[in-house]
Amino acid sequence: MDLSGKRILVVGGAGFIGSHVVDELLKTDVAEVVVYDNFFRGRRDNLREALTDPRVSISPHGGDILHSDILAAAMEGMHGVVHLAALWLLQCHEYPRAAFDVNVRGTYNVIEAAVAKGVERVVFSSSASVYGDAVHLPMDEDHPYNNFTFYGATKISGEHMFKSLGDRYGLSWAGLRYMNVYGPRQDYKGAYIAVMMKILDRLDRGLPPVVYGDGSQQYDFVHVTDVARANVAALRSGASGECYNVGRGIGTSIREISESLIRLSGSDAGILYEPAGQTFVTNRVGTTEAAERDLGFRWTIGLDEGLQSLIDWRRRDIAAVDARRADG
Repeated sequence: MDLSGKRILVVGGAGFIGSHVVDELLKTDVAEVVVYDNFFRGRRDNLREALTDPRVSISPHGGDILHSDILAAAMEGMHGVVHLAALWLLQCHEYPRAAFDVNVRGTYNVIEAAVAKGVERVVFSSSASVYGDAVHLPMDEDHPYNNFTFYGATKISGEHMFKSLGDRYGLSWAGLRYMNVYGPRQDYKGAYIAVMMKILDRLDRGLPPVVYGDGSQQYDFVHVTDVARANVAALRSGASGECYNVGRGIGTSIREISESLIRLSGSDAGILYEPAGQTFVTNRVGTTEAAERDLGFRWTIGLDEGLQSLIDWRRRDIAAVDARRADG
């Protein structure tokens, strides 16, 4: 889809990944970007710079994908939709009914509205969680569904709703299976925070980061800016009806991540090893060839550069929050 002069709705556009998608869209000549978000996980601060662009607005009547009539109204006249709204893995584990409502019923609502309003193209945020633990490495898009998490189950459901309804109604779509996404605007204060933020929190308090097990678990870490670029590439692509890995195709262990964050933070802390606890996945590294071939996407940000951007942003954000509190 040619983005020139197009109107794009970003569902979940105030979130970690979604706000970066908004930023990347503004680098193109789109006519308008509308953010549809209920601000349950998203933050208005994530959109502070984007909202200075007159092409960006927040949907004025609400942003919940469970409100199907409001969602349909927001989709009126839109050429493209990027659907990122979802409950996260641990929330789905603890609250499966809520996860079903948001991730499954909500995704159905997005598809239904897109079909009804004649949207040209939809990009769906799936997840490498559909694969579960690796049966073989690296994992290509034909890797079996070895998933045992409810989050992964909701994403499998979303993929197949798009596949079946897209075929039935002629909806052009692509799904993106994100590997382990990290970078600026990642939540570091909520109940569900990623391992990198837990490590940095320990370092800030002068404590060694905790690694469970021997730290050999390896994942494919991809920077959020690259993930946002993948979304824009998928919007532009003519490839329809398939899901694509979004990652670097490079495995990095939790021990290596811990060592890198210690070094880049200027800390002399060691690593505290604890017995392995609950772990949903221990090995996950994806292939990148299909996304490069069909979407024209390839990662650009190396791990050290990406981790430094995360550290720098987190320090600035903490300082800004502290300043606002001091001002009352």
